[in-house]
Amino acid sequence: MDFRDDADLDSSQVEDAGGGGGGGGFPGGMVIGGGGIVTLIALVVVFVLNNIGDGGGSRPVQRRPPSNLAQECRTGKDADQSEKCRVVGVVNSVQGYWRTQISGYRQAKTILYSGSLRTACGAASSAVGPFYCPGDQRVYLDLSFFDQLHSRFGAKGGPFAQAYVIAHEYGHHAQHLLSQLGSSGSSVPTELQADCYAGVWAKNAVDTGFYEKPFTSTDIAEALDAAAAVGDDRIQSRTRGRVDPESFTHGSSKQRVNAFQQGYKSGKPADCDQSELR
Repeated sequence: MDFRDDADLDSSQVEDAGGGGGGGGFPGGMVIGGGGIVTLIALVVVFVLNNIGDGGGSRPVQRRPPSNLAQECRTGKDADQSEKCRVVGVVNSVQGYWRTQISGYRQAKTILYSGSLRTACGAASSAVGPFYCPGDQRVYLDLSFFDQLHSRFGAKGGPFAQAYVIAHEYGHHAQHLLSQLGSSGSSVPTELQADCYAGVWAKNAVDTGFYEKPFTSTDIAEALDAAAAVGDDRIQSRTRGRVDPESFTHGSSKQRVNAFQQGYKSGKPADCDQSELR
C-alpha cells in the first residue's frame, strides 16, 4: 500500500483535535446514528479490559496537543512515513472516489482525538471505536483503536487494515448522502453495506491518483483479516464464551468478509444492495 510520492494531500479533510478529557469508561449519552465499526460490543470489551486490575477506576489520560497536519502532511511521501498522514491520504482517496459516484457529494471531515470529546451524536470516548456521526457528518477516530484491533481483537493489523476501517466509516457517509442509513430493525445490513462499500473503494482506489499501483493480495488480506476480527461472533466468543446471533449488530466474521469481497470483486456501489447482504 504505497502512496504516490508526489500526490498532493488535502489535510483540511482531517482535523487533529488532540487529547482532552478523560477516557476508559462509558461515554455519556452516546448515540451513534451512522454506526461504528465495532460500536456497543466493542465498547463493553474495552470498558472491561481497561478496568481490570485498576480497582474499577478509569485510567488517567495524558493531554495530547493537536498536530499541525497542514505542515506535516503535504505529499504521498509523508503518508508513507506517518500514521496521521496515512489517515489523511486514505481519507483523500476515499472521498475522491465517492465524489465521482454521488452527485453533489459533501465532504465529511475526519476528527482524530484521544481521551474523549463531544459530538453531535453525544459524548465520545476511545471506548466506542471509530464511528460516523450523521448529525455533523464527521468521522471520529482515536488512533489507539488500531492498536486495539491487533492486541484486543486479534487482527494482524497493518496499513491496509487501517484503510479498511476508514473506508467502512466513509461507507456510512455515503449511505447518509444516499439516504440508505438504517433507521429501524437490524443494523446488520447497513453495516455489511458499509463493508461492501469499503471493498468497492479498494477496487477503484488507484484511479483516485493517490496510490502507486493497485493493492496487492497482501493488502487485501489485511482488510479481510480485520473484517473477520470485528465480526460479532468473533467478539462474542472472545468476551462471552458463547455466540448469540440474535444480538448481532454488525454481522458475523464470514458475513463481513464476504461483504468486503463482494464490493472488491464488483467495484460497483450498485452491487452492494442491503437486501443481498444478510
